[in-house]
Amino acid sequence: MTSSKTSRRGFIGALAMSGAAIGASRVSAAPAKLNLGDIKKDTDIACLYHCDFGDVGRFSQMLTNMNNHLSAYEFDSLRVKLVIVAHGAGIKFFLADRSGTPWENDKIDDEIYKRFIGLTKFGVEAYLCEITYKRQKIDMAKTRDGAYLKFVPSGVATVAELQGKGFAYLKVG
Repeated sequence: MTSSKTSRRGFIGALAMSGAAIGASRVSAAPAKLNLGDIKKDTDIACLYHCDFGDVGRFSQMLTNMNNHLSAYEFDSLRVKLVIVAHGAGIKFFLADRSGTPWENDKIDDEIYKRFIGLTKFGVEAYLCEITYKRQKIDMAKTRDGAYLKFVPSGVATVAELQGKGFAYLKVG
């Protein structure tokens, strides 16, 4: 029984990662705006991953941790909900066009975003801080498309809102 669960878990994880390229090529809706009051905790287990950093290796480790987190619940989005709250340098990972931003010269392999897309198949979403866009004078249209991306009024306020609603807090150090 344990080996079949492990095999299933490994298969689903591999599917998430290998199917990421297909998900990344889909035409999706532009990110919607999410009001803090609209955020709900609709699973017993919910966790926010705080991303206010621009280090690619750290972001990659966060995605690995999220995949491992989901695997513990057999990738069942009815049991666990994971979200990324990105602000500051963390939004660079969600930009389709970094020209004119503080990160325009940063090299980010597209595979890392495809890994994020793979996780969205299991309900993972990213909440992007509007204040960061305004302060850095970044056109919100530079953001990648996708129903799994949402603009929030403030990243730090969203972190607090989610914690107040029962989301556990994790940050990759």
